[in-house]
Amino acid sequence: MAPKREKSAASSKGKNKKNASPIESVVESAHPVDIFPMVLTSATQELFECRADEDVTGDNPYKLLRKEDMMQDMRTRAAVSDFSPIKQAVLDYPEDEMLLVFDRDFTYGQSFYLVITVEAKERLLRLSEPESEKAEKAEQEEEEEDMVIPTTPVPQPWVSLGSEREIEDETVTESRPRLKYKISRIRREFGAPVIFSDRNAVETKDGFLECVSYQDKSFSLREMENNCGTQAIPNVISAGTQTHWTYPKNVCTQYEPREFSEEDKENCLQSENLKNFVKSVAVRFELAIQQNEIMDVFFDDWKALSEEDSGLGCKADTHLKEYQSFTDLNHCKEKTVSHINWHPTITGVIAVAMAETLAFEERICGSAKLVLNPSLILFWSFSDPINPQLMLECPDDVFSFEFCPSDPNIIVGGCMNGQVVLWDISTHVERLQGTRAGGTKNTSNDTTALQGFEDKQEYETPVVRYCAVSSIDSGHKAPITDIQWLQESFEVSRTGIPLENKTGICVQIVTCAPDCCVMFWDIRVPRVGTHSMGEKKQKAEEKPLNNPHGAVNMFKHLDLAWKPLMKVSLPKIDTSGEYSPLKFCLRYNKSHSQVAATAHPTAEAPDYSLLRVPSAKHLKPMEDICSKFYVGTEDGELVYTDWKMERDNDSGKLLSRKPSHRYILHDGLVNTVRCSPFFEDIILTVGGWTFAIWKEGVMVGPIILSQWSQTRCTQGCWSGSRPGVFFIGKEDGSIEVWDLLEKSHEPSQVQNISTARITNIKPWIISSKQHLLAVSDHFGTLHILEIPWTLRAPSSSEKQSIRKYFDKEGDRLIYFETRQMMAMKERREMEAEELRKKSQPVAQEKSMEQVNEEAQKEYEAYLAMEKDILKDILQDNSDI
Repeated sequence: MAPKREKSAASSKGKNKKNASPIESVVESAHPVDIFPMVLTSATQELFECRADEDVTGDNPYKLLRKEDMMQDMRTRAAVSDFSPIKQAVLDYPEDEMLLVFDRDFTYGQSFYLVITVEAKERLLRLSEPESEKAEKAEQEEEEEDMVIPTTPVPQPWVSLGSEREIEDETVTESRPRLKYKISRIRREFGAPVIFSDRNAVETKDGFLECVSYQDKSFSLREMENNCGTQAIPNVISAGTQTHWTYPKNVCTQYEPREFSEEDKENCLQSENLKNFVKSVAVRFELAIQQNEIMDVFFDDWKALSEEDSGLGCKADTHLKEYQSFTDLNHCKEKTVSHINWHPTITGVIAVAMAETLAFEERICGSAKLVLNPSLILFWSFSDPINPQLMLECPDDVFSFEFCPSDPNIIVGGCMNGQVVLWDISTHVERLQGTRAGGTKNTSNDTTALQGFEDKQEYETPVVRYCAVSSIDSGHKAPITDIQWLQESFEVSRTGIPLENKTGICVQIVTCAPDCCVMFWDIRVPRVGTHSMGEKKQKAEEKPLNNPHGAVNMFKHLDLAWKPLMKVSLPKIDTSGEYSPLKFCLRYNKSHSQVAATAHPTAEAPDYSLLRVPSAKHLKPMEDICSKFYVGTEDGELVYTDWKMERDNDSGKLLSRKPSHRYILHDGLVNTVRCSPFFEDIILTVGGWTFAIWKEGVMVGPIILSQWSQTRCTQGCWSGSRPGVFFIGKEDGSIEVWDLLEKSHEPSQVQNISTARITNIKPWIISSKQHLLAVSDHFGTLHILEIPWTLRAPSSSEKQSIRKYFDKEGDRLIYFETRQMMAMKERREMEAEELRKKSQPVAQEKSMEQVNEEAQKEYEAYLAMEKDILKDILQDNSDI
């Protein structure tokens, strides 16, 4: 298209050459050294207010640019600046303003050209002045000639009016003679080098004294309030007893029931009370008998019949089918999919975050290229598998992002540079839903198309700029690998105490990064000063916010000033240092399918701009919220810790608690820590060549541990409809489907999806008859798979069976640990007994008489016991 445009421009130039204006003729006759043709991007045009056909037109093509602004742009954007090729010409320009001309007809091959000499600038401006202005200038010149030229005044002698006294009072005069010091030196040391040294002023009499600071009581702070916790538990007493063993014997008892007499029976049957009772309960008794004969109307016969066909060895279809795939040659080329998320309320829309596949050294070397190609989050729709429907602009590569459960139009993401980003897509919801306003073109605001090319902008994908980004100094020092929203039912204070959330919407975010900390963020407007909402709103209307990129102003108060509410570190339990978290799992978090089921797209979205951070004095602590969570580290460890802070007794500072448990199980990075959507206490972790299933409360170890795989495990995910099914992504591009009802020692099936490693897996439930599984690979392709009926339809008692299976495995681990502890305790007791026996002195040998006496006593005791046994036997026989 470029050669065609140049040809058309050249032809138009030839046609209009005869009818050219005097200005154009002067420009054409100017020497090429006087001007410099150049192309200005849309960002530069908006920055210098020289947008084509808006700020500058064919009738008024001139724009004066300040030399200082141009230099500042070159210093800020360096090589990216459009003025960098003529940096030396701008520096050598003698005046403060340079002339920029809009070349609408492409006279010199570009849409703009810059005048780099003062003579050409004056010539162009002089020709552009209308005749009336020239006449006015001529009249002004004639008037100036008629004016009388002022002369220099003649100097007069000084006349004192008393002002010298004020000057003398203000001058500084010496009130005492100056001090004189004489410094001498021994003659033999003349010319020797001077050696300086430190000494204590107290040790020398002629030295100076130190001014040591002392404690001032007026500045000492007294602790008036102290946070302390108490816990009340019932008194528990442990006691044991040992019963004496006796000889067992058989005992029988014979009895017969006590019955009424015939007269009592007849009187009871003929009584009025019995007749009235039978009449009152006869109807209910007959109804109960009839209901027992009728079968269960709520039992699904067809479902029970189909469960027989879905067993092991059946011919039903169990393979994942490819439903659709998404890729883009412009934005997905040489990039990988770092994270995916289904839209909670709009069916068939999925968001994909793209990241560069570069090492750290390659990223540093190609930083200029990364600035020109910004990172994006693409929104794909099933209605258009070729073009993305929406793109979110990111300051850096995003490794994790989440939709807000309260308002799906608000999205939060974590960048590679440690910043947290917020987007608002409320103005583009109609585009994602497929409904556009009739008769209007869906064009982006920042497009600067030339004439004749405007219609091509109609099908371009809009780019949404982020509303706010956190401060890079106060955020994470490493890439944010996981981010989640806190539940709307509560919020967290600066000390980590769960408090009631009066707003009823999600207002806090949790992030983690390998910089050894987990951070809590609050998106509400902080309280600053005592200004009311009306005053702030009035000020905002009087002075609008500076928003050159067209972003939504909802979270403008957080932009570049957003700081974390609380920072939780992860100190190691036994040694010094800290753990490096990659993924974390909060126990109360819901799955994506549950969030979609509870979301109401028709409900009015909350206005986050009206929220204020409430004071902790008026909020009620919530005791039923569990503040403990699991964290997976980059060393293959699983850490169980608490986010609540504790105060140090010595320094009084708030410090993070040490984790209660740590497990070294995986032999690689822990890339998945997810809670089951059906059981809050069941956790799936994936890392290295293994995966494991944990049960909260069983601190011995995992209840299920896979065997070592031949390929590395890269991702894991629970099924959204079946409690016993989960998916494991592998490095060779395959997916393992595990069905615990069918097999627990190996996957029920393995299916190859791609030639590259799997990066993300996310299930989604569209309807009861269609379940989808989104799978992304390292080459930037998103695969949408359809889950078969056998993997999406649970049996009638699957949840109870899986619950019993997990409880059984947990009890087995606890029993095995108890047996080991008992065996170790018995071994220690035996060793102590042997050591005690060895340490005791050897007893003296008994005499023959003592031995015979003890044997006689034992024999007499045996005879007495035998006599008692015979008496009992005879008594029992007599009773029979």
